[in-house]
Amino acid sequence: MTEPPPAAGDLPRRVGAAGVLLLTLSATTPASSLFVIVPGAMQVAGTGALWAFLIAGLVCLGSAFVYAELSSAFPEAGGEWTMVARTLGPGAGFAVLVVNLFNNILFPPVVALGVAEVLAGVVPGLPPVAVAVSVLAGATALALADLGVNARVTGLFLALEAAALVLVAALASPVRSLAGLLAHPVAASGTALVPAGAGAIGVAATVAVFALNGYGMAVYFGEEMRDAARRIGRVVLLSFAAGFACQLVPLALVLLSARDLPALFGAADPFGSFVAARGGAALAGAAAVGVAIAIVNAAIVTLLASARFLYATARDGTWGGAADRVLARVTNGVPRAATLAVGVAGAACCLLPLRLLLVLNGAGLVAIYLAISAGAIAGRVRGTTRHAPYRMPLFPLAPAAVIVALAGIVAVSWADPVEGRPGIIATVAQVVGAVAFYLWRRRAGPLLHHASRVALPRSGEDVRD
Repeated sequence: MTEPPPAAGDLPRRVGAAGVLLLTLSATTPASSLFVIVPGAMQVAGTGALWAFLIAGLVCLGSAFVYAELSSAFPEAGGEWTMVARTLGPGAGFAVLVVNLFNNILFPPVVALGVAEVLAGVVPGLPPVAVAVSVLAGATALALADLGVNARVTGLFLALEAAALVLVAALASPVRSLAGLLAHPVAASGTALVPAGAGAIGVAATVAVFALNGYGMAVYFGEEMRDAARRIGRVVLLSFAAGFACQLVPLALVLLSARDLPALFGAADPFGSFVAARGGAALAGAAAVGVAIAIVNAAIVTLLASARFLYATARDGTWGGAADRVLARVTNGVPRAATLAVGVAGAACCLLPLRLLLVLNGAGLVAIYLAISAGAIAGRVRGTTRHAPYRMPLFPLAPAAVIVALAGIVAVSWADPVEGRPGIIATVAQVVGAVAFYLWRRRAGPLLHHASRVALPRSGEDVRD
């Protein structure tokens, strides 16, 4: 079918399912998650990190089903806040919009600041802020190009990232059984090994959920994807499955192969140390470069997605006046003003302390997962998602299970006064501020008028209701 040309200000449909899959897998960034995030789970739960990943995998599978159905119903650049506005109403949608705004602005600098840390073993003394700003400047320049070009660039980077994962797997040589690993999980206590408790595995599972996140980012590219409503659900599920496998398999192989588990759990870079011990310093340096490439790749895709998110907020008249007109402008198929705004804001945030950035990110991911899970249930009950080509199996098992699991994660996080509790407080403050702004701002006119409509045929291809 020949697609009609996009209206002025619309994003053109230039990318197929394969391109969006490459972009989304780059966002999940399995190599950098494995080397940078997963060690936190190992330090807490030891070999219980394997159970933590299996538990997190079930939670994220439920979340992936939710994303797949809602993305199929509303494949729009606004992402989660559009889904929530359509299913739970504009007030709830605006609260998610604000939480997402913090996540989308603050996540790129967090990612970029990790590049210098990863490369420290290869090039000691790299200035973290200068490296982070350079990474975001380069990522922003690439993000200003056509989405098809970015899909090819990130696909190449993804291949280099995959090489780092293959390297870890290739160096594995199991010295213990998988059955024993699962039956008797152990954690380090000094130089000794002790049984890994359920609480430790639960905390590690919260880390694993964060490591697996990213598969839902496909929806941000829905308006530029051909035949999006029919195909995007499959892209979400494939992204989750690939990201899960690419982290679980190397984790299991390293836990099975490490001869000195206490040393592995206590290492600052356990996977890098494993590669160095098995393959030498040169291979460890190559793996570090692969991980740095993965982080840069994630920064590029995050900027692409965040720019489309910001464009969609402006298209909806969120900020008012000239700001909306500028940010909603599309030039040669690219929301350039929104892309530059996200890139500049991210570079400026690199000057903030990393701990502050992490706290401000807070429990935003948990809040968003809770909102879309509730939205998936409401969409079925109210019929606002009945037109979705993809329908999750065993409804409402997936969203209900995600809500229960996230309640447990909130409880575990609240018990951590150093990082978990401040993050929850920061996210609650964001939601309260969003509700207050929404109540004040809507006096000037309806907010999220575009996203809160149920029927929105935009290009003649995807009828939303």
